[in-house]
Amino acid sequence: MAPPELRALVARIRRAQGQLSGIATMLEEGRSCDEIVQQLSAVKKALDRTGFVMLESAVRGCLTDPESGETDVEAVRRLFLSLS
Repeated sequence: MAPPELRALVARIRRAQGQLSGIATMLEEGRSCDEIVQQLSAVKKALDRTGFVMLESAVRGCLTDPESGETDVEAVRRLFLSLS
């Protein structure tokens, strides 16, 4: 994975960490279930998106044979299923 892609993924993970920390604070403060569930949904979507960005990078780099340019379809299938 190229350094710019890696930095972007780390930034996404750190944002999600911040969101989770905020949710913990919301719980401690006794905020409404609606607000907390909304934030949990946002974190889940952010992490799902991060997984798909990683998958796209893997397909372009790790799973493509540099000599033939062909992609290991079975490996791609396994990665997709691991995110579902």
